[in-house]
Amino acid sequence: MTNSSVLISGAGIGGTALAYWLHRHGARVTVVERAAALRDGGYKVDIRGAALDVVARMGLLDDIRARRTDVRAGSVVNAAGRRVASMDGDTFGGRVHGDAEILRGDLNRLMYERVAASIEFRFGDGIAALTQGPDGVAVTFESGATETFDLVVGADGVRSRTRALAFGPDADAAVRDLGYYVSIFSVPNHLGLDREELTYVGPGRTALVYSTARQADAKAMFLFAAPPLTYDARDQAAQRRLLTEAYAGEGWEVPRLLAALDSAPDFYFDSLSQVHLDRWSTGRVALVGDAAYCASPASGQGTSLALVGAYVLAGELASAATPERAFAGYEERMRPFVARNQALGPANVKRMVMRTRGQVRMSMALLGLLHRMPGKERMMAKVIEPIHKAATAITLPEYR
Repeated sequence: MTNSSVLISGAGIGGTALAYWLHRHGARVTVVERAAALRDGGYKVDIRGAALDVVARMGLLDDIRARRTDVRAGSVVNAAGRRVASMDGDTFGGRVHGDAEILRGDLNRLMYERVAASIEFRFGDGIAALTQGPDGVAVTFESGATETFDLVVGADGVRSRTRALAFGPDADAAVRDLGYYVSIFSVPNHLGLDREELTYVGPGRTALVYSTARQADAKAMFLFAAPPLTYDARDQAAQRRLLTEAYAGEGWEVPRLLAALDSAPDFYFDSLSQVHLDRWSTGRVALVGDAAYCASPASGQGTSLALVGAYVLAGELASAATPERAFAGYEERMRPFVARNQALGPANVKRMVMRTRGQVRMSMALLGLLHRMPGKERMMAKVIEPIHKAATAITLPEYR
């Protein structure tokens, strides 16, 4: 990779981590990001298993732990707000063996600060066109500039523009909706939560709110089952209406949380989806993170997949004689790991969103019973075990 020029599209977790590792292997890296600046804050994410080894090799583990969300407790509540079941924050979030929880923007900022002085970040721009040749990729940017790079990597999320440009018809079928929608945004902390998470479950609709360390406000998250919805991805007003309609008549604190919609500066709405591709590269263009193998937020493993994928892709490019061999090695190492983690999404979301009132009542009764039983920690460990096994289902090579 020494002196090879690489363009990365996307300055999220996968793109920034890949930039770090490629630079460390000697590449000349450029990152293009459509947002005007690096996104700070955001929702909380988990770093588990093999991904902990990746951030430790980056020298970031102590900094990550210093900025942990420090969520101390989680509870499931009923419509009256009574806590049906409560447990410590790590158990509630499925974290074991030193897993770390941090705000997405804080993690990205830590990685960005390690490479910002050495790598060119072009904010407020994006890729408009790609033309592959035998020795490089000619890129036309949305700004009108043109440039040729040895390699291009799409790290631009589940709706990847890079994937659409490079993979053609394959890109259209890559995104598979799971039958649910998710929305996240900041709300006033009117419940006075102190590093605590509350989850309310209704038929086909789940709502939760949490507060984290060093933040005065709270975050609200909504998960609901629905057939495919038609809306413009750029029309946030329409998305707000869809969310409000989905939760019409719902109890607990839902009406008050939704009242903060119009003033939320960070509103996010999308289908709960996964990305499945037969290949993660074509010619001199490759994909990493959600652009290649989104596992959906329900898996709890999107951040870890991006971190591990960035490490492996950069290492294979540094070790292999040609890009083709590097991309083949990347897929060979990552595909079993990706498959294990993608399998978590559909299974987890069925536990997070109950389809009927009967399922909700039974779940609340079981949770209440579990809450009072001795040895509940051992029972919860059985629930968490599949997540830990998936998070550790790869052996990381020592790339030089």
